[in-house]
Amino acid sequence: QVQLAESGGGLVQAGDSLRLSCAASGLTFSRPATGWFRQAPGKEREFVAAISWSGGSTNYADSVKGRFAISRDNTKNTVYLQMNSLKPEDTAVYYCATRRGFRPLLTPDDYDYWGQGTQVTVSV
Repeated sequence: QVQLAESGGGLVQAGDSLRLSCAASGLTFSRPATGWFRQAPGKEREFVAAISWSGGSTNYADSVKGRFAISRDNTKNTVYLQMNSLKPEDTAVYYCATRRGFRPLLTPDDYDYWGQGTQVTVSV
């Protein structure tokens, strides 16, 4: 079955950088788009970034534009989220998700498979 495994989270200070990875296995459908979402305590899961299979199309939440960059290496079945200039409000559990479709959509309901999440904590 499809499995997604996130890694790279941790505790950092404001202004630092982190790179999250999402490794996929068991994919049986072609050209899936992948997204990153996050959920802070007491809040709903929110969209962060998404990328098409080819990498030619990306979407970002306004709150992370200019600071985060999503990319992928299809030879490794891995999607990355480079996070720079981190802020305390970026603190959340970060999830990657993939969908049976090539468009990098923005809502959680559009995604079919989810990882377990990785914690990112940004201190002041």
